[in-house]
Amino acid sequence: MHSWVPALLSVLAAILIAAGTVMRQRASHASGAIARGWWIGAVIALCGFASQVAALGLGSILLVQPLVVLAILFALPMEAWADHRRPLRKEWAWGAVLVACVTIFLAVSRPEPSPRRPEDLLMVATIGGVIIALLICVIAAERSNRHYKALLYGVTGGALFGMSALLVKTVAYQLLHDFAGTFLQPELYLFLVVASGAIVAQQRAFGAGELQTSFPALTVVELAVSMALGVVVLGENLNVSVPTAVFLGIVLALMVRAVLELAKLAAIRAEEISRHARQPHPGQVAAR
Repeated sequence: MHSWVPALLSVLAAILIAAGTVMRQRASHASGAIARGWWIGAVIALCGFASQVAALGLGSILLVQPLVVLAILFALPMEAWADHRRPLRKEWAWGAVLVACVTIFLAVSRPEPSPRRPEDLLMVATIGGVIIALLICVIAAERSNRHYKALLYGVTGGALFGMSALLVKTVAYQLLHDFAGTFLQPELYLFLVVASGAIVAQQRAFGAGELQTSFPALTVVELAVSMALGVVVLGENLNVSVPTAVFLGIVLALMVRAVLELAKLAAIRAEEISRHARQPHPGQVAAR
C-alpha cells in the first residue's frame, strides 16, 4: 500500500474533524442547546473519524497522527469565516510553523506501518500502566482547583484518546484481514471502554471552565501518547541515524509548540464566544 493513500485519508480526516468541530461549537453557542447544526457537525466529525480509522488501518500511527493534528490549522479559516473576520497574523504564523514541521518530519522520517499485530501481554501491560497513572491524575484533579483540574483532566482525556488511536489501528487492521474474527478480539471492546472514558474526561476538562488550559493539554498529549504507543506496542520505528533522530526531536518539539499556541488561541476564542452568548441581548435587558 502506497503511503500517500493513508496520508490523503489523514488530511481528509483533519478537514472533516475541523469542519465538524466548528459547526458544533457555533451551533451550541448560537442556540444554547443541541440543534440541527450541531447534529450536522457531529455527522461530519464522525465521517472524519471514519477516515482516520481507514488511514490507521492502512498506514503508520507515526504518519497518520501528525497529519490529523492539522485539524487545528484547518479550523482557522473556518472559524474566521464563521466569525466574519480575518485570521490573525499570529495564527497564520504558527499555522505555517505547524505545516513546515509536519512536512519536514514526514519527509525525513518516512514512517512505515508495522506488519505485526501487537502482542496481547505487551498491550495489556502498557495500557494497564497508563490507566493506573491516569487514575492518579483523576484523583488529583478532583482535589485540585479549577486550573489544575482542567489541566489534569485534559492530560487524562488526551492520553485516553491516544490509546484509542492505537486500539483503532489494531481493530482496523483486523477488519481488513479477518472481518469475522474482529468481534472475537478484546481490542474492539477495550476501545469502546477507553473511548467512553476519553469523552467523559474531555467533558470534565472542559467543564472546569479553563478551556485555554485543557484544550492544548488534551491535543498535545493525544499526539504524544499515540506516537509513543505506536513505537512501544506496535514496533513502529524511524530508520534514521542518531543525528537525524536528534533533528527530528527538535522538529517534533517545535511542532508541539505550534500546536500549543494554536490550541490556546482557539480556546481563548471559544471562551469569548461562550461569554458573549451568555450576555443578555440589549433588547432582553430593555424588556426587563
